[in-house]
Amino acid sequence: MHSLRLALALAVSALGLTPALAETQHDEQIWVNATIFGGIKDRLIYFAEAQPRFGSGVSRLEMLLLRPAIGWKASQSVSLYQGYGRVISPIEGGRDRKENRSFQQISWTIATSARHDLSSRTRLEQRWRNDGDDMGLRLREMVRYEVATGHKGLALVGSAEAFIALNDTDWGVRSGFDQLRSFGGVEIAVKGRSTIEIGYMNQLINDPGGRRRMNHIGALNIFIR
Repeated sequence: MHSLRLALALAVSALGLTPALAETQHDEQIWVNATIFGGIKDRLIYFAEAQPRFGSGVSRLEMLLLRPAIGWKASQSVSLYQGYGRVISPIEGGRDRKENRSFQQISWTIATSARHDLSSRTRLEQRWRNDGDDMGLRLREMVRYEVATGHKGLALVGSAEAFIALNDTDWGVRSGFDQLRSFGGVEIAVKGRSTIEIGYMNQLINDPGGRRRMNHIGALNIFIR
């Protein structure tokens, strides 16, 4: 048995898997998101969201994100947005990290029926942080699927969102795969067209130097329409 364990350890080491496994850090978090959607005039629309994220074992506020956007409803299934994001990450014993983002977004309802809803969201971000001078470019693509359960006002929801960094920055970003978020949960219809989502999100982050972080997130999303 000892020889078998030793052989497995040598094989894993030879494949270069040991550092990746050893350097994957796990954390338990809670994210709360509240988003308001509305119309301004004719096809002119908007959304505004606020999202506090609690991490380090849900012991402290790790990030606060504020993100308004104004858009144009190009058709019944396609909406175009220009938005701004303000991200504040408190740093214990140091200067808070602050980020400004400009972003362009296409929201597309791919297919919809009485029971099913398939949609996508494509977002291009321009990012500036207070710990560097470069502008970071990042592409985000999310696919989302909803299916009715047969119980009135209750649906199952699943989504996956890939983040790709398009350039290197002097504040630590390296071009290529940045992160993947996978979500599964339930959607509950409330007053009007508003909904509440409760579920689990897995966030896999690719940090510089080959380090990986995986966050296990309890997510609460409130959408007011």
